[in-house]
Amino acid sequence: MIKARHVSVTKVQSPTKIHSSMGNSSRELVLTIVAVVISLFFILPALWILIDSFRPNLEIMSTMTPVSWHLIIPSQLTIENYVSLIINDRFDLALFNSLVVCIVSVAVGLLISVMAGYALAVFHFRGRNLIFAIVVISFLVPFEAVAIPLSQLFTDWGLGNTMIGLIMPGIGNGLAIFNLRQFFMGIPVSYREAAVIDGASEPRILFSIYARMSGPSLVNSALLIFLGQWMAYLWPLLLISENNLQVAPVALARTFGEHSASYGENFAGAILLSLVPALAMFILQKTLGNTSIGSGEK
Repeated sequence: MIKARHVSVTKVQSPTKIHSSMGNSSRELVLTIVAVVISLFFILPALWILIDSFRPNLEIMSTMTPVSWHLIIPSQLTIENYVSLIINDRFDLALFNSLVVCIVSVAVGLLISVMAGYALAVFHFRGRNLIFAIVVISFLVPFEAVAIPLSQLFTDWGLGNTMIGLIMPGIGNGLAIFNLRQFFMGIPVSYREAAVIDGASEPRILFSIYARMSGPSLVNSALLIFLGQWMAYLWPLLLISENNLQVAPVALARTFGEHSASYGENFAGAILLSLVPALAMFILQKTLGNTSIGSGEK
């Protein structure tokens, strides 16, 4: 009786494959080093602003020339710039005003954008293409071109120095409408037809089917409205003259006076002004992931 022998064969890579894998590894290492070096050029200015926000104001100017390690390594750290900005300049009130304007603008503007995008994507009516063209033109024309006559019109309506006047230009975001309309057009028409056969109304179809399937587009549109209002400078400058209604970008610009400038307070305000959209984007990105998974499962 002959017993079969099991011979294990070890697969040996050829020298050509080994050389190719080593070449790929070295190429990835070089590309990684290049990417890190390039990213440092973008990180260093932001890091310098962050460090100088905790540096005494007099030391900021003295460390700029000649260029040395003291430019990014402070000799002492202080929170005086933040305290002075919040207590003396009432930057906290300006941040609160900006938050109120942005939250209301996102809530109302997103609702309007969803309904407008749904109407332009689903319904076929005379003049639909013309209305869509006007929506596209609305975000192609720079807002600065119409800001001055629009502010005069708002003042004549009695909306100057009001929160409503700050909010209204942000709720009609043409880019958000365009974004949602394009996403809605990618949803199969059979979904709506099945819902109509089941007797669903148009609002139910919109919010139960289209909106629930449009998580990425909704988050993107919300970010567009939020960032547009959060970084607005010209419109609040034209419409608001009272200090208690001023928003954060205008309050930050006032840290530079006609004959003096507080660089420490300006850097501290820039950090605070950038933290809010960064946190909002982080939260909305998590929401984007959850919404995408949920809509995929359902």
